[in-house]
Amino acid sequence: MKNIKDKTKRTKKDFNPKDAALAFSSFAFMCVAIIFILIVYDVLTIQNFLSVNKPIKMIVNTCIASLALLLFGVVLSLYIPSKYIEDTNKTYQNFSLLSVFTFMFLGALFEELLFRGIIQNLLFIFIENQWIAILITTLFFLGFHIQYFKKPIMLINISIPSLTLGWIYFETNNIFVPFVAHFLMNLGITLLFKYNLLSNKK
Repeated sequence: MKNIKDKTKRTKKDFNPKDAALAFSSFAFMCVAIIFILIVYDVLTIQNFLSVNKPIKMIVNTCIASLALLLFGVVLSLYIPSKYIEDTNKTYQNFSLLSVFTFMFLGALFEELLFRGIIQNLLFIFIENQWIAILITTLFFLGFHIQYFKKPIMLINISIPSLTLGWIYFETNNIFVPFVAHFLMNLGITLLFKYNLLSNKK
């Protein structure tokens, strides 16, 4: 009887940060390969991804975006009752610091390479309007987080960051700016919950 209960428990545990990190690293590698092909065939240039023309602006944008998005996440957490928060998000803080760091790092890397690096850039080439490219990319970003459709208020939690990250990417033409801001936002919120410095509204 105990074995059956243990087996049921294991099958119910859907989220494992190590498995997720492995998947994200594989997908990130595929995105890097696609970006490399796009550069080789002159669809995009290295300047679209790693421009260092405005280093001060890059640093300022990274710091401001990271702090603003972290504050946005804190405010939402304080005002949105926990019953509206997607269940997987509540379990992140239960894992080890290394697991959380790795998962957040690779997750942000994959998402920025895919959504800002590939999708947003290609949309801009065809549409030639930055904000339309950002808005459509955000719709793809929302679609990627299909689990949030069960609790639609969570879509606000990712749409505002996506719009912000899309904007600062076009402002700097450096993929590391939205990546760092994305990573620091996710890591910061998770650590605040992990060490009980922040809790959801009951």
